[in-house]
Amino acid sequence: MIVVMRLGHRPDRDQRVTTHVALTARALGADEVWVSTKDPSLERSVKGVVERFGGDFTIKTGVEWRKAIRSWDGTVVHLTMYGESLSEALPTIADDRLMVVVGAEKVPREVYELAHRNVSVGNQPHSEVAALAIFLDRLKGGKAVERDMKGRMRIVPNPRGKTVVDGREGKAREGAKR
Repeated sequence: MIVVMRLGHRPDRDQRVTTHVALTARALGADEVWVSTKDPSLERSVKGVVERFGGDFTIKTGVEWRKAIRSWDGTVVHLTMYGESLSEALPTIADDRLMVVVGAEKVPREVYELAHRNVSVGNQPHSEVAALAIFLDRLKGGKAVERDMKGRMRIVPNPRGKTVVDGREGKAREGAKR
């Protein structure tokens, strides 16, 4: 069980980035994403992707992050630029009961203290989406992106265009060639 806890979501400002956090979590092997701010629009958007593209993934918004972190019965890993090196930490992190915390705005000091591990995904400024993607990809050994999510819609690799198979229609739709 892997849960991604997104802190500090501001619906008027962070809608796109938080959606990307959720979609990255889903695509790279997390089971759920919890968001500290209530946002029904975000929930509908992510649930729509899950309905179309499959997977067993859940989103919850309005989650009290302090309570969630304190009550988590597994390992809490906070992704940051200031923690221990990802390469050194990763071999000692199990993915059986894992909460991965990513911030939006400035992360409160309390998160660093509550987390079991503060893990640095590089030591340069970058996005929480990038940090989450790198962390989950390495945690899952690069295999999560290749699993079949058994969705109604499926994107088929195509070196010169876009091919989407819609199981409801029973046929492939070709997009623009590039």
